[in-house]
Amino acid sequence: MMNQPSSSTSRQICLREDALEAARVLRDAGHVAYFAGGCVRDLLMGLTPTDYDVATDAPPDKVRRLFRNAQEVGAAFGVIIVRLNKSVIEIATFRADGAYLDGRRPSEVRFTTAEEDAKRRDFTINGLFQDPFTDQIIDFVNGQQDIQSRVLRAIGEPAARFDEDYLRMLRAVRFAARFDLTIDTPTADAIRRHASKLAQISPERIAEELRKMLTGPSRTTARLMLVELQLMRVIFRGFPTAPESACAWDLFDRLAPDAHITFGLALAAVTLEYRGSHTRLTALLEKAEVQRAVVTCRKLLRISNEEADEFVGSLRVSQLLQPDAPSVAIMKRFLARPYSGDARKLLEALSQTGFESPRIKWLEKQFASFPPDTIAPPPFVTGDDLIILGLQPGKSFKTILDRIYDLQLEGKLFTKPEAMKNVHALAAELKN
Repeated sequence: MMNQPSSSTSRQICLREDALEAARVLRDAGHVAYFAGGCVRDLLMGLTPTDYDVATDAPPDKVRRLFRNAQEVGAAFGVIIVRLNKSVIEIATFRADGAYLDGRRPSEVRFTTAEEDAKRRDFTINGLFQDPFTDQIIDFVNGQQDIQSRVLRAIGEPAARFDEDYLRMLRAVRFAARFDLTIDTPTADAIRRHASKLAQISPERIAEELRKMLTGPSRTTARLMLVELQLMRVIFRGFPTAPESACAWDLFDRLAPDAHITFGLALAAVTLEYRGSHTRLTALLEKAEVQRAVVTCRKLLRISNEEADEFVGSLRVSQLLQPDAPSVAIMKRFLARPYSGDARKLLEALSQTGFESPRIKWLEKQFASFPPDTIAPPPFVTGDDLIILGLQPGKSFKTILDRIYDLQLEGKLFTKPEAMKNVHALAAELKN
């Protein structure tokens, strides 16, 4: 089984003029050289490509000889990375793939023609080439017509395309949502039939696709497609209430529309949506449930520590929505935490759905009333102060620091000497 070249979520830039220079080197050496894939699609859609790939009939060893700064990242697949001027250019030899035996990788490849290369790709909108010197579009898969018709269509037999790589089902959703395309019926039907196969794809690859589709302005469309194509229940299969159909309320739709959000916030919103009702939401917002949810996300998607912090930070709204109204200290501690901005976006979206709307409106008024320099002021009393007093670090140590700081946040202490008097009283109280 062949290992595919690794992909990067933060791919280095490739400028058109540098890709054109690389294509000229190949052409002058007697080879065909086209722009390929996403850059051609974007140009035909009236968008500005962010990078350019070059496809050629030159074999990999010839590409390496033609370019001084060439690096093999997938030589068996005919992929060579060339560093030229300001760009990192991916040059791929036209290829046809052998049988896919694991729903991800071909057992072998052979180098071939541009037409065969186009027909082994995933969707017609991505199977186009452009002659960089004449701007002629080379279209073996009717991709231009599908772009004009706003249709996402698998190349050839949809089931065969998804059997080759199950992740293509998520890519279909991402492209359709991003470019406002309709997935054609045979392609959509094949996705539904293959949906359960997505569980065979690594969590890291699934998460990479979700990051792209659930954090941008088209995320609501993507989420609805994931549900309608029965992919959401597979992605979140470990959740106590994995979604079976469209959710009952539109929290995700109201979450900072037309703006980018963090992946942790997106996952928090999805988690809340698929509890199914406001009543069950209240249970999820309890601390133990929040921890269980983040553990599940880590398992299913291998999210990073930062994303887990974003997730938990977003769900810290639970502290503010308990039956008793939060104290000034609790509200200020909330505002001072990392990712409180995400949590406030979630609060706003919850309010728009009608969940705890009066409380949330009250909270926003309270937040606005706090002078910025009072939200996270330097504490009057530190651990060093307690050690000087002869106190030993431990449970009571933290209790004293927390209580004194809460009094400071609530405007009940104004100076360090005043705070230290309270330390003595509190230490005596805890000792007794």
